[in-house]
Amino acid sequence: MLTLHFILKQLGRLGLHILFWCGVLLFYTYFFGSGSSDMSYVLSFSLFLMPITIATTYVFIYKLIPDYLMLKKYALFGLYSLYTFIISSYLIILSIFYGLIYLSHFEYNNMAPVSQNLLFVMIGVYLVTTIVSAFKLLKLNLKQVENTSKLEHKILETQLKLKEQELQYLKMQIHPHFLFNTLNTMYGFSLKKADETPEMILKLSNLLDYLLYQIDKPFVLLTDEINHIQDYIALESLRFNKTLNINFNIENIPETSKIAPMLFLPFIENSFKHGVLKQGILYIKIDLSFKDHMIYFYIENTSESSSETKSGIGLENIKKRLDMLYKDTYTLSILNTKGTFKVRLTLKTEDTFENQ
Repeated sequence: MLTLHFILKQLGRLGLHILFWCGVLLFYTYFFGSGSSDMSYVLSFSLFLMPITIATTYVFIYKLIPDYLMLKKYALFGLYSLYTFIISSYLIILSIFYGLIYLSHFEYNNMAPVSQNLLFVMIGVYLVTTIVSAFKLLKLNLKQVENTSKLEHKILETQLKLKEQELQYLKMQIHPHFLFNTLNTMYGFSLKKADETPEMILKLSNLLDYLLYQIDKPFVLLTDEINHIQDYIALESLRFNKTLNINFNIENIPETSKIAPMLFLPFIENSFKHGVLKQGILYIKIDLSFKDHMIYFYIENTSESSSETKSGIGLENIKKRLDMLYKDTYTLSILNTKGTFKVRLTLKTEDTFENQ
């Protein structure tokens, strides 16, 4: 259904076209009137050329350029352009005969000097066609760039939403996995009615608070992450009691550095879950340091002497999260040799990204 806005838009467009061709007619009268005082002849000759110029121009801007040139059908564009040139040239030749026969009555000297020369007449017509076609081509290219930009923006938005959904899914996997191991430990203590159970509940409460209110944030303070790592280690220390020898070294950690939540805990959890007691003791060493906007994390634990690296849900998820959050800004190596499982992770901190 036609709307008032559409009708007004089309009328405005028609008005602009009429105004433009009136300007071309004025140009023709000036161009072909050079050296001639017979304005009646010049105006009639220019009016005769107008339909030829308009038809040739519209063929180019509404058919040849959008349907062939913009679609990179260069052979067809060249072929149809040649056809258009031949037909329009024939009509331009007719315009000269029109000036000679009908306007000057076979008196060659009565013709306007410029209209006597076929080359000049063709230059006048094709100059207008070339200028309008160049403007149309520029307009189409700008529109294509704008459409491409919009499409790329939509693709990036879609990819971002997919990444966010995937990240949320990975976090949801981490939560039950982490909670299952912790609750399983508490269950064992409750069966023994151990005195440490209230302390474990308090530690777990802190961790749950972290999971519920901090994990959904894209980044948290590195110091907060360390505090909850220490709570987790405290819970596991109560479970292992005297069978655990753990050394957690922290060095040069600034108060403002940020990191993705739950990034180190899966590695630490994995060391407890898959670690092997050697001579009745599980040995775990953790180093966490900061230098030049880089975080250096290292953990090793005693394990079975095997060249195969054990990788549970937690480690697989953390690799995916690292690819999503720290793509091309981290290095991760996992090695299990000579009875020692080692993980080394280096990554840029969030405050580094904000300063770039």
